[in-house]
Parts: sequence; C-alpha cells; structure tokens
Amino acid sequence: MLKVSNRGMQMPASPIRKLVPYAEAAKRKGTKVYHLNIGQPDIETPKMVLDAVRHSDFKVLEYSHSAGNESYRKKLVQYYKKVGIDVTPEQIIITTGGSEAIIFGFMACMDAGDEVIIPEPFYANYNGFAVEAGVIVKPITSSIETGFALPPIGDFEKVITPKTKAIVICNPNNPTGYLYSAEEMEILKHLIIKYNLFLFADEAYREFCYEGKHTSAMHLTGVDDHVVLMDTISKRYSACGGRIGAFVTKNKALLDATMKFAQARLSPPSFAQILGEAAVDLPDNYFDTTKAEYKLRRDTIVTRLNKIPGVFCPNPGGAFYAMAKLPIDDSDKFCQWLLESFNYNNQTVMLAPATGFYSTLVLANRKFDWHT
Repeated sequence: MLKVSNRGMQMPASPIRKLVPYAEAAKRKGTKVYHLNIGQPDIETPKMVLDAVRHSDFKVLEYSHSAGNESYRKKLVQYYKKVGIDVTPEQIIITTGGSEAIIFGFMACMDAGDEVIIPEPFYANYNGFAVEAGVIVKPITSSIETGFALPPIGDFEKVITPKTKAIVICNPNNPTGYLYSAEEMEILKHLIIKYNLFLFADEAYREFCYEGKHTSAMHLTGVDDHVVLMDTISKRYSACGGRIGAFVTKNKALLDATMKFAQARLSPPSFAQILGEAAVDLPDNYFDTTKAEYKLRRDTIVTRLNKIPGVFCPNPGGAFYAMAKLPIDDSDKFCQWLLESFNYNNQTVMLAPATGFYSTLVLANRKFDWHT
C-alpha cells in the first residue's frame, strides 16, 4: 500500500481553517456565520491599485525577474524609506506572499535538524514552514497575564544550543496583537549578537499600531548581517489574494543563496507586482482610515469581552487580532460547538481555537484561550 511521506504526516492542519466544514454545514442549515477566525480584511482594496492591474497593457504575460520586477523593487525602496528603513533594490527579493519569504529564510539560513526559537503563541503556519524545511521549532512561551510581552531573556538562553540558528519575531504579533517595544527589540539584538543568530522579522502588520511606535528589526544598528525582514502587502492593502511579499536583508551571502531558491520557483506573480507597485503611490494618509477602523473594532471587542464574567482579554497594541481566556473546558470543542449547536437569532460566530498557535505541551494549560 502506498504511503505519504513522514513530512506529509507531520504537516499540521491550519487551526484557522480546520473548522471550515462545520461552518459550511451551519450555513447549509441557514445559520449566518460571522467569520472571526481568519485575518481576512473586509476593508476594500484601494480602487487605484486595482485599476493599475485592470488597465495594464502588454501583449505577453512574461516571467518577471526572479527577484521581482526592478520597477517594483525600486518603488519598495521609496516605501521603506518612509518607515525609516534604508535598503537598495538589490537587497529585496519579491516573493509569492509573505509565506514564501519565511520559507526562503528557513531554507537559506538553516539545515535540516537546525533549531529556530519562536515566542509562542505564534502564527500557526510557522510550524508548517518548519516541517517543510526540516527545521525544529523551539518555543518560548509568553503569558496572557502580561499581554503576551516578550519572555525574559533567560527563557531564550535556556533553549539555545549549538543547533540554534535563528529567532523569529512577528511585530505586531499574529495572533496576540502584541506590539514589541524598542527596548524588547534591543534585547533581541543582544541575543543575536551574543549567540551569532539570524533574526527573522515578520512585519506584516507594521501599519497597524494603535499605541506606541513600531520598531522594525531593520532599525536595529550593528546587526545588518543578522536581520531578515519578511514582508507582505496582504494585510497592508487588503490584498491577501495577490500573494506578493518581500524578503529583505543586507546580508549579501544570504541574498545570493536565497536568489537560487527564487530562481527555482521562477518568478513571483506578475499582476500582483503591478498592484503592489501602484500601492506605494497611495497618499501618505491612506492608512489613517483603515487604522482608525481597526482600532474601533479592537476597542469594541476587547471592552465587551472583558465585561463578561470569567473572561480576560488583554488589549492588543497592534495588528487586528485578540486572544481571550474563557471559562470553558476545551477551546477546540467550544469553537466547534458554536458552529454545530449554538445560534442566536439564527446567527453564530466562527473562532479559531488558540491551541493551534502553540507548539508545546503547554497546550494543556492553555485550553481556555481563544483567538479571533
């Protein structure tokens, strides 16, 4: 009998999407389902950037350069300059979504069996990317009681071994919404220098910071060869389906290695590069409206949740997610129950159980968490 690979067996299912069959069944019964389980913006993609794609004029839809269109990379240099990041077009490789940028980082920086440290809870797909690359995730648990602040430096040092090659940080964080401070980023800088590690910075939610200022890993001084920025237009411009991201580093040897992976997948999507290029020309105040809307939603849900007896939800400083502790026995069963058995005026909500955002047996102590 044919068998699938061990890698295929180990690949985790998405905690964000695994309850989709139950949501579909609820809809077939006529129940309206509000999707709070996935980071799909409902704010319209800017018409100006969609028009750039609609009005594009070429006779052949060709491969682009494996690093992405030079015109787009030059535009991104302008965008990054606005947020205090100084890079050149040659230090940017356009990727098929932020996901490919993360996979490229894992593949180009680590060998099978190497280890990467990630504060948990973390974006669930990091686990999947690690399986693809044969990399071992070493989680460091942050606490809901502290709002999921960066764990103490000693917790990192306890798990560092000769196999440790990198730390991954998502700032603002998915799924907690925590915004890492400049001081916390300096702590990470100390670690990567002391132990000669890469720092992978997933900054998909850079624009959505509600209190405090965003500190990019690219703002850190003296660690140019250590830092890799993984970026995406998906959440920034409500363009998740475009599948355009960026791998950015000043480490020349790493860029050369990563380019070979980029060449192997040929090129990133052409139409979405046109979209991304046009997006850089949006007015500087474009994010004011979207940021205000997300902040209003954050304030509403956090306030309402914390008024429920037995519920605790820390106030996220960025992104558009919230995690809450609920007085329930099992978050997976609870989220399934909401779809199978609960409705209010023939309506229900779809949530993501927070268990899928952890990588340790600490899950047993996190069964009360819920993520939206």
